[in-house]
Amino acid sequence: MTDDQDDRLGRDPAPAVTRSIRLLDLLAQANGPMTLTELATGLGLAKSSTANLCLALEASDMIERVALGFRLGRRTAVLGGAFAVQFQQVREFYAVCDASPVLRHELVQVAMLDGTDALYLARHEGGARVRLGTPLGSRLPAALSATGRALLMGFDDDAVTELLESQAPFPQLTDRSPTDLAALLERLARARERGWALDAEESYPGIVGVAVPLDPWAPGDPQLALGVGMPAAEADDAHVERVAGALADAVEALTNPFSAAGRKASR
Repeated sequence: MTDDQDDRLGRDPAPAVTRSIRLLDLLAQANGPMTLTELATGLGLAKSSTANLCLALEASDMIERVALGFRLGRRTAVLGGAFAVQFQQVREFYAVCDASPVLRHELVQVAMLDGTDALYLARHEGGARVRLGTPLGSRLPAALSATGRALLMGFDDDAVTELLESQAPFPQLTDRSPTDLAALLERLARARERGWALDAEESYPGIVGVAVPLDPWAPGDPQLALGVGMPAAEADDAHVERVAGALADAVEALTNPFSAAGRKASR
């Protein structure tokens, strides 16, 4: 490769697009609206350049101007929903939960692995009294959440280590959170043995999570996980087992019968 070719490959082909995406990321990670000055500082750009980006994104409803600055606009929700429902299993998820005598009363969520995090795509609240869970589009470290561990269950220990060793020690979200790989690998071994992952107040105080992996419906679809969050006071062994069994039934209902996993389950 010539120096000229290498230089062209190293250039950003669309700087304005890249900067716009970075601006959206800043707003997504913020706890509230951001001012033009804060956005310019975060992007490392002049305020005039940042203002032009904001004008273009505001015109397309990707962001909106409020009294305290800028926040994400309604079109981001439309796009996020469109991303999730392109997957057959997410479209059918709500009906499967409603048909389950157990899950219809629970807070059930769908997540996929995004880097080292569990990214939440769909949420069925049913009659659940738990109202926290994780908002759509939010994420939790895969090492700490039940859905994240369900997504990691299909990896061997070497693959988990390669993926997560740079993240250790893990953040201490509660006093029960594992902070090292050895503790996580022990939890994953138990999860593989019983067929479901458990988060015993390790990502949220007072909340127990149970989750199972869901194989992709079609080639190119992501690996998913189904998880339930419940108050720790209600999470006795019998209820946890009942929820885990209902999640396994949901996975069977959401598995493509023509996939390898579907053919295996039908035997």
